[in-house]
Amino acid sequence: MSEDNSVFIGRKPAMNYVLAVVTQFNKGSTSVIVKARGKSISRAVDVVEIVRHRFITNLLIDDIAIDTESLMLDNKSVNVSSIEITVSKKKEERKPMQRIEKPVDVPQKKPAEPPAISEPVPEPQSDALAGPESQPEQ
Repeated sequence: MSEDNSVFIGRKPAMNYVLAVVTQFNKGSTSVIVKARGKSISRAVDVVEIVRHRFITNLLIDDIAIDTESLMLDNKSVNVSSIEITVSKKKEERKPMQRIEKPVDVPQKKPAEPPAISEPVPEPQSDALAGPESQPEQ
């Protein structure tokens, strides 16, 4: 039977397992074990790094355990590598808020005045719209 705080990495996209790890921490787990075998080992490392850099920035890698397991496939003994990465949240130290003794003067910007409304300037008429009497003789 699997432990409650373990995430087994398989063939699904990495973000599915990232969600599983983050969900474990949101449920109150103090640590989560990410487990993988064979070709999924690189995905397990990716999952831990994505969680650590994008979602839970105070994540600590407590332990990394590697092993080789012998499996019987088609009456042959096959060695398969495995990894277990144990991660936990770093305890946040709450710093007391600093008290500001003197209020800081912030210069106030004056609001920009709206442009003055002026009379519309009549547009010059082009020669094409003017009648034949306005064209100069040649």
